[in-house]
Amino acid sequence: MNNVILFDDIFKENLLPFTYTRTQSDIRIGILTIREKWEKRLQIKTSSITESYLTEKFPLHLEANSLLIAGSVCPTDELAEAVMQLKKGQTLCKDEIIIAHAVDSLPDDLSTYCGEKIEFKGYFLNLKQLWDIFVHNGSELQSDFDFLTRGRKSQVLSNTNTLIGSKENLFIEEGAVIEASVLNVSQGKIYIGKNAEIMEGCLVRGSFSLGENSQLKMGAKVYGSTTIGPQCKVGGEINNVVIFGYSNKAHDGFMGNSVIGEWCNIGADTNTSNLKNDYSEVKLWDYKSKKFQKTGQQFCGLIMGDHVKCGINIMFNTGTVVGVGSNLFGAGYLPNFVASFQWGGPGGFQDARLDKILCVAEKAFKRRHLEFDEKEKELLMGVYNYANKQKEPHFPNFYLI
Repeated sequence: MNNVILFDDIFKENLLPFTYTRTQSDIRIGILTIREKWEKRLQIKTSSITESYLTEKFPLHLEANSLLIAGSVCPTDELAEAVMQLKKGQTLCKDEIIIAHAVDSLPDDLSTYCGEKIEFKGYFLNLKQLWDIFVHNGSELQSDFDFLTRGRKSQVLSNTNTLIGSKENLFIEEGAVIEASVLNVSQGKIYIGKNAEIMEGCLVRGSFSLGENSQLKMGAKVYGSTTIGPQCKVGGEINNVVIFGYSNKAHDGFMGNSVIGEWCNIGADTNTSNLKNDYSEVKLWDYKSKKFQKTGQQFCGLIMGDHVKCGINIMFNTGTVVGVGSNLFGAGYLPNFVASFQWGGPGGFQDARLDKILCVAEKAFKRRHLEFDEKEKELLMGVYNYANKQKEPHFPNFYLI
């Protein structure tokens, strides 16, 4: 089938706040987004089934015969082949998890639809919870690295650098610059995107990916498994962090076991706790149940939605979730959950004004030489209205769990 549609599935709400501003398939894990993984393997452009306010940016393209793929599912070569072999009326699944449907028309209720079941026997990853993004980032980095570099030749690493491990585990795209840094690929692979830069004095351990046109600032210390998406500036110390793209953490400060959305700016000396003092299991805010839920993780830092701005010296507690469009400042620890579109800090919060949110977003886009057009404006306004309907709770106390 030549028409492929990626649909938001039953895990969408579990992945808020990231799915406020994107489809599930536009979440980045490993080097690529889930959409990019499918499109590159199938060699076809995809469209989306998602929330109505997202359709302007992520439109749906319908044809008589279509392949519908769950947006939470990360493909492997084996899975991509199995999906393409589906015949009309069949559903590929594994252990009751829907992977894909082959249909001649869009079902009336996709959430309950199931055709003739075909059981997939191989392995695949599907994102069910927020922490899956950083927990499984290492395996997806390995998978994406092997896929993207297959049969290709890396650019040569400058002799001002020190490489520890086999050069086969390092791939440098055209235009990337790396000088006077130490890259350790003995435990994991390192991928450097087009026109990216690693400045002098950086210490990088794989697995690691630096996206196109991104910068690793001087003296940065990076532990795997870490992904920095396109057009980011990152410094300080980071460990097992995924930054989707277009965001800055340019200065000193520690961040670990965290996921940062797009268009975020994190001020100097901001620190994120990723381990509780008593080493107990971390709880994380769950949008679906509207309460804190156990993660099964001992290490869990910060989950930050798109368009969040942080002042200097912000301190994030272990297992903190920040919604879309908030502006944080002030001394002291923030609550473990900050609702979307809030301005403030430990001293208290107030609802952000939509006009100010749009103004800040426009300036952020301009800094990346991009236009904050009507499509982006309508999306952010849609998120603002949608998030308000969800009635996210507001917590005045500084520490919740």
